[in-house]
Amino acid sequence: MAEENDAPMKSANAWGQALAAVVLVGALSGGFWVLAKMSAAQSEPKPATCSAGESPAPKGKRLTGARLCEALNRPDLAALLGTPKEIAKTASGSESSYGSPGGKQIATPQAQVEFETYTVTLSATYDGLPVAGSEGLLGSYAHPQKVWGRPGVLYSTRTIGISFRLDGGDADSGPGVPARALTVAQDPKDRGGSVDVTLWRADGTVPDDAVLLRVAERVLRTLPGWASRG
Repeated sequence: MAEENDAPMKSANAWGQALAAVVLVGALSGGFWVLAKMSAAQSEPKPATCSAGESPAPKGKRLTGARLCEALNRPDLAALLGTPKEIAKTASGSESSYGSPGGKQIATPQAQVEFETYTVTLSATYDGLPVAGSEGLLGSYAHPQKVWGRPGVLYSTRTIGISFRLDGGDADSGPGVPARALTVAQDPKDRGGSVDVTLWRADGTVPDDAVLLRVAERVLRTLPGWASRG
């Protein structure tokens, strides 16, 4: 009788061990799946966030490099550029200025976002000069282009290429890749100052004006004082 009772007990133990093994394998598989998912998430590149320059932000109502970067580095910027699968590699805002002939410092804050295909900059110039009529100063490929009812100029320019010497000598600079730029009056009545959007491609191809205008129209409307219509 003892042998007969031992048989069901052994059978039950075998089934229990098999079930435990199945549960253990399932738990391990689930653990590996979670770890793999977490590892994949950590290894996926993330879009760059804006990094402000070292210069202190100016006082008053004028735009800063940080504010320009916030407006430019929007989640749909890659889609506006026609490269929706790309992510921003770098994004930054900075403060800068230049001296006028009269000795006054002209503020020129700017922001830049770089992708694999395109690089976009957004800058402001507080020179007090109107935009209308300036196309004559910007070359033969410049022509008037209104944006949100404000005077603007669409024109061609070039980036500046800089090469560094491996022997530690002085760096060389020269013309870079072709770019297209759009200058728009800060004020609807064009009472002075401008905002500029510039676009260029890493492969040196001249950017499409339709892409530049699409980016400019979406980005500029988010700046303080711009109409939100459209």
